[in-house]
Amino acid sequence: MIRHAAAVFVMWVLAFPAFAQLDQISNRDAIAGLKAALDKGAVYAVDTLGRKDGFFGDPRVKIPLPESLQSAEQLMRMMGMGRTADELILTMNRAAEAAVPEARKLLVDSVKKMTVQDAKGILTGGDTAGTEYFRRTTHDQLRARFLPIVKHSTAKVGLAQTYNQYAEQGARFGLVKKEHANLDSYVTEKALDGLYFMIAEEEKKIRRDPVGSASSIIKKVFGAIR
Repeated sequence: MIRHAAAVFVMWVLAFPAFAQLDQISNRDAIAGLKAALDKGAVYAVDTLGRKDGFFGDPRVKIPLPESLQSAEQLMRMMGMGRTADELILTMNRAAEAAVPEARKLLVDSVKKMTVQDAKGILTGGDTAGTEYFRRTTHDQLRARFLPIVKHSTAKVGLAQTYNQYAEQGARFGLVKKEHANLDSYVTEKALDGLYFMIAEEEKKIRRDPVGSASSIIKKVFGAIR
């Protein structure tokens, strides 16, 4: 579905040198088509990840324990505490899945606020220029929205709280990476990485294999650049 909706985005990139020749399409319509494509791509990524097993069931985005806890994980499994480690991993991924739906409105709003200059940058950029636009314009706001949801989820697991207590101390002595010192912050960043990764994968796929279109405005633009 995303490939159909966003085909014009790809075709514009491929046909950019001929942009000036598209007299039959106004700049307004062209930007509207691009916005429609990006909007559908963002919504697709949110719908894919913001459900049960969206993260946990996809090895590309599944969130592992922080590096500083992975050695402890091996020890726990050797001591017959594998279920505890599994519970924490599942909780982290469920937290990400619960947080991602919060991204829908911000991503859609980001597309609505796109300027002509932004559109030109995406059209002339690389394979993930659209994704980088989303990252640049939504990351900080999404982090603020994701974090409370993640905290609510991990608070139910005692091991998460224990990890935070010891990891913060370890970070002071350089034993734990600063970005891993708090499990909630770690999961939040991993959730954002997964979201942008999924958007980027769809964007690259669309660029490689553009097909037909869906909405009338996309059909209008797509038809003119074939």
